[in-house]
This record gives sequence, C-alpha cells and structure tokens, in this order.
Amino acid sequence: MRLLMLLGAAMLLSACQTTSAPESPRSSISADQKFTEIADEAWQFNQRQSGLLAPDARSAGADARLADIRPDALAAAHEQRVAFYQSITAIDPERLSEENQINRDMILYALRNQISRYEFNMHLMPLTNETGPHNSIARLGDMMRIQSTEDADAYLALLRDIPTWLGQQTAYMRQGMASGMMQPQVVLTRFADGIQAYVTMDPTESVFYRPMAQASRHLSEEEFAALEVELQTVIATVVNSAFMDFYDFLNDEYIPNARTEIAAHQLPNGEAFYANRVKHYTTLDLTPEEIHQIGLEQVAIIRAEMETIIEEVGFEGSFAEFIHFLRTDPQFYTDSPEQLLKEAAWIAKQADAALPSLFYHMPRTPYGVAPVPAEIAPNYTQGRYVSPRGDDTPGYYWVNTYAVETRPLYELEALTLHEGVPGHHFQIALAMEMENVPAYRQSTYISAFGEGWGLYAEYLGLEAGFYQDPYSNFGRLTYAMWRAARLVVDTGMHAMGWSRDEAVEFLGSNTALSLHNVNTEIDRYISWPGQALSYKLGLLTIQELRAEAEAAHGSHFDVREFHDQVLRNGSVPLATLEQQVRAYIDRKAQEIR
Repeated sequence: MRLLMLLGAAMLLSACQTTSAPESPRSSISADQKFTEIADEAWQFNQRQSGLLAPDARSAGADARLADIRPDALAAAHEQRVAFYQSITAIDPERLSEENQINRDMILYALRNQISRYEFNMHLMPLTNETGPHNSIARLGDMMRIQSTEDADAYLALLRDIPTWLGQQTAYMRQGMASGMMQPQVVLTRFADGIQAYVTMDPTESVFYRPMAQASRHLSEEEFAALEVELQTVIATVVNSAFMDFYDFLNDEYIPNARTEIAAHQLPNGEAFYANRVKHYTTLDLTPEEIHQIGLEQVAIIRAEMETIIEEVGFEGSFAEFIHFLRTDPQFYTDSPEQLLKEAAWIAKQADAALPSLFYHMPRTPYGVAPVPAEIAPNYTQGRYVSPRGDDTPGYYWVNTYAVETRPLYELEALTLHEGVPGHHFQIALAMEMENVPAYRQSTYISAFGEGWGLYAEYLGLEAGFYQDPYSNFGRLTYAMWRAARLVVDTGMHAMGWSRDEAVEFLGSNTALSLHNVNTEIDRYISWPGQALSYKLGLLTIQELRAEAEAAHGSHFDVREFHDQVLRNGSVPLATLEQQVRAYIDRKAQEIR
C-alpha cells in the first residue's frame, strides 16, 4: 500500500522537432557532462529540501532540526528549482546519450512536480483524507537510529522541534483557509481522530519510543537509563502537547470551516490546478473530458465480462442483487484480522512461485505482509505497498485489517498481485536495484507507470493460474472496474460537476467493493485530485505495447523478455516507456527477419 506531469511526451516531441548540425564526439560528451552535473546537483538539492529533516539533522547532536519550511525557505527553494529546470531544458536533448535522455525525462519530471506544487500553493493544503503532517512527523520514530549519545541528542532535539514544525504547518493551513485552498469538509469528518492515536498515556507505547529498542545495544546502562527518562519526559510533554494542539486546531477551527464544494476546479486557479495534476499523474496529454469518455467505454466492456460470470455461477437475480450477495454473505469474509493476513500471505507465496514463468530478471529484495497501522487504518485504502527504507530493510505489502467484515476474500488475489508480486514490490525493488544509473532513476515513482504496472500485474494472474474460482475472477473484474470507474468519477467530480453522492452511486453500483471501501475511496479521490486516473491509463499503455510486440514477433514473442524490457528502466513517463519498448520491438523484429 506510498511521487506526476506530461514532460516525457513534451520532451520527446521537442527532440523530434529540433534540427541541428551533427555534433562532434567532443561536443556530445560535453553536453552529457554538463547535463549530468546539473541533474545530479538538482537531485541532491531536491533531496535536501524535500525531506523531513534538515540536511545535517542526523549528525548535529543537540542542534539537530527538522526541515526548514518557513515561507522564505520555500520561496528560495522554488527559485533554485526553477533555475535548475531552465538550465537542463537549455541543453539540446539530441546531444545527449540515450541513457541521459531517459535521465533528462526523469529529473525534469521530479523538478516540475516540485515547482508546480509551490506555484499552486499546495503547501497550504498539506493533507488528504488519509494522511497529514502528523503522520509525516510520526515517521521519525522509524527513521532515526540511536547508536551513540550524539544520536540520542539529535533525536531528542528533533522531538523538541516538533511543536515549531507543526505550528508552521498550522500557519500554512490557516492561510489556506483564508484563500480557499483547503480540503472539503466531507472528507475530514473523522480525520482529527487519527491524530489522537499518536498521543499515548504511556510514553513507551508511543511510535516515538521505537528507537529505544536498538539504543540498548549501543549505549551503556547509565547512558540508556538517562536517555529513557529524558525521552519519556519529552514524549509525555512536548510531543503529546504538540499533537493535541494540532488536533484542537483541526477539530475546532479547520474542519468546521472547511469548504463545502468538492471539486478541484473550485479551488483558487482550480481549472489550471486540476489540469496540472491530471498531466502529472497520467503523463499523458488528455483532457478531463477525454479521460471521462475512456472510462465510460472501459466500464461498459468490463460490465459485460462481469455479467458473463454471474451467468456462469447460476445466480438468478439482477446485477445489483448479485453485488448485495457478495457484500453480505459470510462465506466471502474472515472472522479475524489474523486470518485475513494469513490468506494474503498464502496468496503472496503462490505468486512468488509463479514469477519464473513471467520474468527472467527478478529482484533480490524480499518483502513481508503486515497490517496497515491501526492509527491510520479506518480511513485508509484496502492495501498498499511500502518501499524498503534502505539496503537492510524489506518492502511490505500492507493489508487493511480494520473492519474485516468489509474486506472480501474474493478481492484478495487481485490486491496481493497488485501490491506484492509481480506488482509494486517487484517493480519498485527492481528499480532500486538498478546499477550505473543516477539515484533519481532508482527512487522516483511515476504513478502512471507504477500503478499501470500494478494493474497489469492483476491481469497477469490469469496467465499465472490465479482466479480459478469464479468469485475470485469476479473480484479481479471488480478491481478492473474500480480503476475504470475512477476515470469517470475523478473527472466527474473535479471537472464536470458531479456530486459526491453521484460518484458513490456510480462506483458502488458498478463494483463489488464494500460500501465502506466505496466511501473511503471516493473521499480519497476528492482529496487527491488526478491520482486515481493513473492506474487504468497506465495499464492500457502497457497492454497496447504488448499487443504490438505480439503482432510484430509472432511465434518468437517472449513474454518474459517483454516484461523485462518494460521494467528495465525503472519508473518512467509513459511516453518514455513507449519509445523504449517500441525500439526493442523494432530491434527484435529486425533480428527475426
């Protein structure tokens, strides 16, 4: 279950339209060197400015600070990103190597998103229906490692800086209230409750106490005892008070005064904002109206397949009655969170065994199966993939075990293939393990590619022998319908005047998602404009490329080779993917002849 703008297509088009005299090897090398220097510097700057910690926070001891998010700091960072962007776009892409052309697409994508976020004042609305600043700052407990007294001093200093940092976020949100840049009230009804989940009466149960588990192995008994007293005191006073202040602000001030409209186009400069988010998340040059129509067409195609399965199982009744049967019959649900996790883990191991038939190149990094943390589970989606934090950590497929009576088993195969393997873990781990590429190639996540691949992974389950039970196959189609319906409801709500009730009705009447999931998903789309569009459009691109490869290669088509080609460059804009895969298709077609 955790980065999107059409720069790839624009840059490739620019490359095709540009004409210049042939360059000498020396000038070509010079262009590559110049690009590499600027791109590396831009990425390092972006990493320093975009993180939760100040650049030297891990080594600054008692002087450690959280990231500087004051208005002048944000303005200066924006100005520097614009300068990097302009310097890179001034370099003729035709003078770059093929690898650096891909690198160029990637670094420009990352920079453009940060520039856009500032230009559209997204820092004034730093939350969705699922997460907010409090969730971000709670990651400190997992990020920091205490292996010395200096580490301990740095961690304590960071915790003491939380009131200032959350206070700055509160100030931005007040600006958002004044300007109209804020989330709708309807998606925030239970949001404040999630903040209280981080406030514990016993400091040792706090997420901020977690670094103590390994601190005991590195500190003397005297140092550990002194740290324990001080850490518990800081958690009980400074941290808890900061979280409660943020809770009071949201509960008493922000949520009661939140806007009543749900559409992104009703935000300040809203039409341009939504268009920007659509391009960012899809990396395609499509209008909301065009995407809406694609969604309606896909919904009709998938609905026909679902009707076929209803006939296959011999159900006598309407489509709506069959959906009600799936949502209410106990045979499709577990009795406990533990059983749901076991079912997911069993499917995950079956998926692991199917990988050699689908891929030549597989990741080294393992993954685990774990529940969505309790403090965020009520408003969270069904599952998500959490990337490894470093070389010594696995990835995790999170399964939402909150309200297990709303988590149907017939959807679990599709969910597991999407979030685990051959979906997100497989693709992200391979990207992180790429060699001889810049760091931004390994860590940038482009939703259209990544979510498109995740949805394609669900489809691959058919080839790998999953969905033998017709109800499970219906669950696969429910997920496919879910992603098609997203194209309709996201554009419907944000650009075409749909109400929340209309969106809930459309998603609920066309899928077998539980009504709890339907409502949390619609709130997610309201609070995260455009992101939901990436899944189906990414899938359609990958499926189109596969059809082209099958037609060009005939009996020589190798699905494992094709998959390796799709994944070999990491997460890239769809235009870049199309260029790279079509070049492979042409090369192999020439070899076959």
